[in-house]
Amino acid sequence: MKAVGIVVEYNPFHNGHLYHLQETKKQTEADCLIAVMSGNFLQRGEPALVSKWTRTKMALFAGVDLVIELPYAFAVQSAETFASGAVALLAALYCDEICFGSESGKIEPFIEAAKTLLEKQNEYDIYIQQALQTGINYPQANTLAWNQLHLDKLDVTKPNNILGFSYVKAILEQHHPIVPRTIPRIAACYHDETFSHPSIASATSLRKALSGSIERLETISSYIPSYTKQLLEQYYFTYGTFHDWERYFPFLKYRILTMEESELQRIANVDEGLEHRFKQAIIEAETFSQLMTSMKTKRYTWTRLQRTCTHILTNFTKEQMAKMKKPTYIRLLGMSSNGRRYLQTIKKQLSLPLVTNVSRLEPHPIYQQEKKAVFAYTAIFPEAIRSKAIKEEYATPPITLF
Repeated sequence: MKAVGIVVEYNPFHNGHLYHLQETKKQTEADCLIAVMSGNFLQRGEPALVSKWTRTKMALFAGVDLVIELPYAFAVQSAETFASGAVALLAALYCDEICFGSESGKIEPFIEAAKTLLEKQNEYDIYIQQALQTGINYPQANTLAWNQLHLDKLDVTKPNNILGFSYVKAILEQHHPIVPRTIPRIAACYHDETFSHPSIASATSLRKALSGSIERLETISSYIPSYTKQLLEQYYFTYGTFHDWERYFPFLKYRILTMEESELQRIANVDEGLEHRFKQAIIEAETFSQLMTSMKTKRYTWTRLQRTCTHILTNFTKEQMAKMKKPTYIRLLGMSSNGRRYLQTIKKQLSLPLVTNVSRLEPHPIYQQEKKAVFAYTAIFPEAIRSKAIKEEYATPPITLF
């Protein structure tokens, strides 16, 4: 069976995702489609709108055969670390190809850029450090270094191009025989906050239109499959909320106010005196948005600050992050009957343990951080619902769709 991998967040699953999924199957002639999906916190440092279990159901209803969790230690990270973890998991599952959406739409510039950068890594690092010393932020420094290496055939100011490049680079670095493919994004850009197409919209614009309210679900119904709508309704009526940063702000504020600066300094991404800025800004901030606006500078991007806030919320330290270089297990969240057949053909060859019962994961440091992420994610629920949601983490078997 030919296995093809995709890396997803589905926050929430919409018609653009469905297009990518269908085109991936069509262009690769995949027998088994495997999705590595971020857990309850996402790459840009945001809580997912709904839990990983609900988003797993969305993926399975759409036609994904296997859904694998990308652990927190890799999910809430820079594009490079995010891609490295995802590629390692897809390689461990013997994927023949990886297919990602991009603004470029052509794979050749990604391969050429990745090969060049690996050959000139030292030069690139020097350019980055020189640029950062001028006071600009990392994305701007990266663009300058990119241009100095004459890699301007690929526009790395575009978010999906950045991730796509990182996937290709990870494949080359890890020496996997995986063929990368890309499909152009259609109609809506990643950060679009408004609707400009009758049926395709970005996840950002959908979340903004929804604004955490079930009453507004109808306003986005033409941009999402019917099963996404139903699953969003079920989640809201079960848990009483969708997730966004404002709901976590009281917990974040409590954490920052009660932590010593020396404790804050140990948190991942808290560098260059950022702990002082947090302690000063948190006192007057009444909302998450106010905190971010007061913290954001040319040096500190919104995304970097969001990831840092997530690490504070989940108590993810620099020491922990330094030890978590690569995935140590494969956690199965969901499968179709076709996915089960594929697992049966490869299970004896797997180099990482395939986990369906998390009690087996207790010795893994990566999973210990995953547990903290679950505790943080469920903190906004009333007590009875929170206890139920925490139990789901331990008691829920892989979701099956046969």
